[in-house]
Amino acid sequence: MPPHLVAAASPSTGKRLAVVGSGISGLSCAWLLSQSHHVTLFEADDRLGGHSHTVDAPTPAGPIAVDTGFIVYNEANYPNLTALFEHLDVPTKPAMMSFAVSIDDGAFEYCSQGIGALFAQKRNYASPRFWRMIGDLLRFQKQAPRDLAALERSGETLDAYLGRGGYGALFREAHLLPQAAAIWSCTMGQMANYPAASFVRFYMNHNLLKVDLRPTWRTVDGGSRSYVGRLAAAFKGRVVTNAGITGVLRGLDGAALRFDDGRLERFDAVVLATHSDQALALLDAPSAEDRRLLGAVEYRPNKVILHRDTSLMPKRRKAWAAWTHLGYSDRAGEGGVTYWMNELQSLPGPPLFVSLNPAKTPDPGLVIGEWDYEHPVFDAAAVAAQSELWSLQGRRNVWFAGAWFGSGFHEDGLQAGLAVAEQLGGVRRPWSVADESGRIHLRTPLSAPDRLTEAA
Repeated sequence: MPPHLVAAASPSTGKRLAVVGSGISGLSCAWLLSQSHHVTLFEADDRLGGHSHTVDAPTPAGPIAVDTGFIVYNEANYPNLTALFEHLDVPTKPAMMSFAVSIDDGAFEYCSQGIGALFAQKRNYASPRFWRMIGDLLRFQKQAPRDLAALERSGETLDAYLGRGGYGALFREAHLLPQAAAIWSCTMGQMANYPAASFVRFYMNHNLLKVDLRPTWRTVDGGSRSYVGRLAAAFKGRVVTNAGITGVLRGLDGAALRFDDGRLERFDAVVLATHSDQALALLDAPSAEDRRLLGAVEYRPNKVILHRDTSLMPKRRKAWAAWTHLGYSDRAGEGGVTYWMNELQSLPGPPLFVSLNPAKTPDPGLVIGEWDYEHPVFDAAAVAAQSELWSLQGRRNVWFAGAWFGSGFHEDGLQAGLAVAEQLGGVRRPWSVADESGRIHLRTPLSAPDRLTEAA
C-alpha cells in the first residue's frame, strides 16, 4: 500500500526532524517538537496510536467504542498523562477496578470486590488453604516494603523471594503471580523471573500493598482514540502512514531513513519511538553497545480477542470482576486474562470482553475481532540495561523513546517521548508536575561533539 501523507503548517525555522512510530512516545514527542521544528511523523500502520486502539463493537443500540490496548490510568501514578489530557480537554470517566481468579473452569474462584465476592464460592469459608492465602497476602503487604532495601542489594527474583519467605502455592499461583501477569501482560513464569525489588517498588508506588489506599482509576470517555485524535490534531507537522521504513542511517551531520522503494530521506535527527528490538533492527551497522542495550529487552507476543463469550469469565456471576485470570492447575495456574469492558469503561448493553492470550478459545460466533500486540518483558537483564539506555541518546543524531525505558506503561512511554523532545529540540512541555521523569532513567544529554561519536 502506498504511503499516506497528511501535511500541516510547520514552524518557519527550526530543525528538520523525523519521528518513527506513533504510539504514546512517538506521538507526544512529535507533537512537542512540532511547536518549534519541522517534524515528520512516520507510522508503519494505517492508523496512529500504537497500543491505543479503539474499535467499534456492534450492539442493538448501535456501535460502542471499546479499547483493546491501553484502557486505564490513575492520576497519582500517571501525572504527565493526566496533565496531557487536561491540556487537550480529553474527556475521562471513572473506571471500576476489581480482580478475580478462576481455576479449572470454576473449580476454585474468588473476587476482590468485597466479602461476598471473596467468598462467592461458599466452600472457601471452610478451606484452610484459602485462609492461608489471605494470611500470606496480609503478610506480604506488610513484609515486602520492609525487605525492599535488602532486595535491592541481593537482586533476587520474585520467585526466589516468595520461596525464601515461605509463601504458599495458592498465594503464588492463584493471587500474586496471576495479578502481576495481568498488569504486565505477560506469563506468570515471566513474572516469577521479574526482579523482586522492582516488583515491590512498583506495588508500593501504586499503593497495591495497601487495601485502603488503592488509586482511583479512570478511562478515556469514547475510547483512547479520543486522545489520539486530539493529540494528532495539535501536531503541526507532516504525518506519513503505511510508511515502509526499512532502515536508519546515522551520520555526523544528520540521519537518513531508508524506505522499501529504495529512496532515502535525510533529517537533522531521527527519533525511533518503536519497540527496542524494532529500533535495533532498523539501525544500519549497530554498535556493540546498541546491541547490548537495545537487545536486552525481550518482547512477548499477545493475542487480544474482543468477544461476548461469558464462558471466559468466572463460573459464578458473583465472582465476575473487571480483570479475571482464568488458569489451570495442571499448568501451575497459568492461563489468560479477561477484561470485562462494560465494568472497566462503563459501557451499556450486552457483555463485552477483551481476552488476552485466553487459555481456551472463545466461541467463534461470539468473536468481534482479534489483534496481535507485543509487550516488553522486564527480567533482570532488561532492568539492568535501563539504567544505561539513555546513554544512547543522540549519538550520530538518532534518539530513542518508548515505554520500555520504564515499566512498559503509558506514563513511561509519555515520559520518554517528552524528555527526548525537550533534550533534542530545546522545547518544554506546557505543564509542570512533580518528578516529571521519575519513571525512566533520565540522564543529562551528551554535548554535541560527544553525540557524534559511536558508543563502544
